[in-house]
Amino acid sequence: MKTVKNKTYEIDMCNGPLFGKILLFTLPLMLSGILQLLFNAADVVVVGRFAGNEALAAVGSTGSLTNLLVNLFIGLSVGANVLVARYYGAKAWDEVSQTVHTSMLVSAVGGIVLAFIGIALARPLLLMMDTPENVIGHSVLYMRIYFMGMPVMLLFNFGSAILRAIGDTRRPLIYLVIAGVINVVLNLCFVIVFRMGVAGVALATVLSQCVSTVLILRCLTKSEGCFRLCKEKLCINKEKLGKIAAIGLPAGIQGSLFSISNVLIQSSVNSFGSIAMAGNTAGSNVEGFVYTAMNSVHQTAVSFTGQNLGGQRYDRINKILLECLLFVAAIGLVLGNGAYLLGNRILSIYSSDVEVVAYGIQRMSIICVFYFLCGVMDVLVGSIRGLGYAVMPMIVSLLGACVFRVIWIYTIFQWNRTLRTLYISYPVSWGLTALAHLICFFVVRRKIFDREKIQR
Repeated sequence: MKTVKNKTYEIDMCNGPLFGKILLFTLPLMLSGILQLLFNAADVVVVGRFAGNEALAAVGSTGSLTNLLVNLFIGLSVGANVLVARYYGAKAWDEVSQTVHTSMLVSAVGGIVLAFIGIALARPLLLMMDTPENVIGHSVLYMRIYFMGMPVMLLFNFGSAILRAIGDTRRPLIYLVIAGVINVVLNLCFVIVFRMGVAGVALATVLSQCVSTVLILRCLTKSEGCFRLCKEKLCINKEKLGKIAAIGLPAGIQGSLFSISNVLIQSSVNSFGSIAMAGNTAGSNVEGFVYTAMNSVHQTAVSFTGQNLGGQRYDRINKILLECLLFVAAIGLVLGNGAYLLGNRILSIYSSDVEVVAYGIQRMSIICVFYFLCGVMDVLVGSIRGLGYAVMPMIVSLLGACVFRVIWIYTIFQWNRTLRTLYISYPVSWGLTALAHLICFFVVRRKIFDREKIQR
């Protein structure tokens, strides 16, 4: 199968200087993530100001549970990204086409399965989380409507992963902006005009996701070349599904288990009372913008490494890692420290309570200042996944971040029960895990290089 490159959107990752292309690829991803956070913040502001505290609590109470259920399939989209990038770099056009059609069909089926799970288990799962009686009715309603849109949400995520694999991060950004504006307008309409409360916010989210999904499906079906989506070619190729799962499932499991460990840390924060909880929430919201910016470099490392591995441009793999590490460290240091230095002004947007702001500053003084270590850790994970190894970084991440933090909570934190002690577990775990990932990267790279020498 021949491919026709759309030079307006695609990036040649296998030839030429790297930094400019990395920047061109990363910036739309970064803007996409930050805009998504801003649109989500708009949801919270609208429901909080116009639907009341119970509605606001209901929307917030479903977040960790939703992430727990969705992360597994989001991980599979990482597997699709790596596989498409590898075949695209190798110019194996038929393999790209099979992977595209397999992954898109998997996303549709997975979305339907998740919709049934979310709708059926919303109430029992929320009860297990001790959701208050005055909130649970709203929470169940929000979660059930939200999960009705799961098929379109997964289709957009997988479609975006395919476009990223070929170097296109700009069109997903455009589609996200369009959907985000629609989401905000519908929020205001449903909540203020029709007084639909949490149902209005959930319905606005689903309808805006439908718009972004239609746009990305239209993009894939109208594209020329190997990644064009054709209805008659939709089928699940067992070999491609196995390779997607081999890379994506460990990533998804890692994300789900991280959600569980974060619940334990949140429980520890809760023991300090509602003011500390509010400050912690405000601080973590600010950090979310820094993390999203750094995470875009992680996704860049995955796509660039995957394509160059497929194109057998092994000489560029080290350069990709080095430039991504320097880039993510710069982003983490500038944005993280900038957020901390402006912390009082930023946190005052969330609360006028001096104590809440003080608790938020305490968190940011440790986590924001050293957040670049988290970015370094994630880029190393992305490079290893781009090389086709997924189980190794999953195990290292779980041991270095999740298990280490749990041990910290039950030992060091028990000896010195302060929030500062709890927060220090983050940068320590990031640094140790990043070092372990760096060793793993060199081991994996050596295996690939040795295998290539044998084949020659």
